Amino acid sequence: MVLVHNVSKLYRLYPRPADRLREVLPWARPRHTDFWALREISFSLEKGEALGLVGPNGSGKSTLLQIVCGILQPTNGRVVTRGRVAALLELGAGFNPEFTGRENVLLNGEIMGLSRAEIARALPSIEAFAGIGDFIGRPVKEYSSGMYVRLAFSTAIHVEPEILVVDEALAVGDAVFANRCVRKFEELRRRRVTVLFVSHDLGLVKQLSDRAILLLGGKIEAAGEPKDVINRYIGLVLEKQRSETAPPPEIQGSFRHGDGICEIHQVDLLNARGEPAQAVGSGERVTVRVRSRFHQAQSDPMVGILIRTRIGMDVYGTNTRIERIDLGSFAPGDLLEVEFHFDCWLAPREYTLTVATQHADGSSHDWVDEAIAFEVVDARAIAGVVNLRAAVEWRKCR
Repeated sequence: MVLVHNVSKLYRLYPRPADRLREVLPWARPRHTDFWALREISFSLEKGEALGLVGPNGSGKSTLLQIVCGILQPTNGRVVTRGRVAALLELGAGFNPEFTGRENVLLNGEIMGLSRAEIARALPSIEAFAGIGDFIGRPVKEYSSGMYVRLAFSTAIHVEPEILVVDEALAVGDAVFANRCVRKFEELRRRRVTVLFVSHDLGLVKQLSDRAILLLGGKIEAAGEPKDVINRYIGLVLEKQRSETAPPPEIQGSFRHGDGICEIHQVDLLNARGEPAQAVGSGERVTVRVRSRFHQAQSDPMVGILIRTRIGMDVYGTNTRIERIDLGSFAPGDLLEVEFHFDCWLAPREYTLTVATQHADGSSHDWVDEAIAFEVVDARAIAGVVNLRAAVEWRKCR
C-alpha cells in the first residue's frame, strides 16, 4: 500500500553558490527564488494496483518517485508505504561501479533485507533474466548502459518486492528486453505486487496501468482511467503547439556539412492546420518545409529529408529526385522553398528531422543532421516505429 497525502517539494534556487552563504549573514536580504517542484500531491495505491505517471519533462514525476522511495524528504505532506519497496530510478543509482555484477546483486539483496540463502536461490533467475552472459562477473563500470539497466531491473523484480517503483529506466533497453520486461510487469500484477512507474510510452501506460495520473507543473492535472488521462495529455500537448506562435529557432543541428553553394536557413514541421508544431498526432497530415538560398549558380539541385528515431535509426527518407521533381536552375541570391506533404503514420515516440540540399550526384550543398526534433502522440499502443493500419479479419474454424 502507498499513501501520498498533500506532498509538496520546495527548492531554493540561488544565482551563485556563494549566495547561500551570504544569505545566512545577519541582516542579509534573501538571495534565492522559490521553486515548487510538487504542490499538494495526494493519491493512494492499494495492494496489487499499477499506477502510471505521465507528463512532460520537468513536471515533477521523478521527484515524486524519489519522495515515495524515501530518497528525498517532502517539504510538506507525508508518504506512507507498507511493504518491501524495490526501486529502479535513475541509471547508475544503487550499484558500486567497482564491484562485479554478481557482487552488486548480493549487496542490493542484503540492503533489501534478504538473507544470503534467499539471494543465492534468486541469483540464477536474475542472471538469466538480465542476459548479460559472462559480464555478470565483471565490474559494472565496464557495462554499457543497456547491460546496466538489464541487471538493475532484473535485481529489482527478483528480490520479491511488495512495491515496485520504476522511473523511465527501461528506455535504454533494446526491443527484446523491453518486451521481456512488459511480460514481467504483467506477471507482477498477477502476483498482486503494487507498481508505481513513470513512462513516456503512452501505449505502455495504457497496457500496464489500472490508473494513471497526469502531472503538469508539479500539480495533478488529471487522474483516473489510463485512456482518459492519456487522451487529456495528448490534447494538452497538441493544444500547446497550437498556442505557441514563437518564430522558428535558428537552425543548429547536431552536425552540418557541405560546400555552401546553397544554404538552408529555415526548416518547419507544419501540422494539418499549416501551423509550426513540435508534436503531431499519429496519422495527421503534415508538411515539412525547407527554405534555402543559393550563393552560387546551380542547375538541377535536389532537396531531401530524413526522419530518424531518437537513437538514430533511419525511418523514412526521400528527396526531390526520388519524387521525380525537376527544380531547374538557380542564380546567386535565389530562394528555394520545397514542401514535402505526407500522412504521419509513425508510432508515438520522439523523432528527429535531417534535411539537405545536394548536387545531382548526391554530394551536399548543405546537410543538417537533426535540424529539428518532434514528437508523435497517440493513445494507441503500437510496436515498432510505423503504424501500417492493419485491417483485421477473424473467423472461428473447425
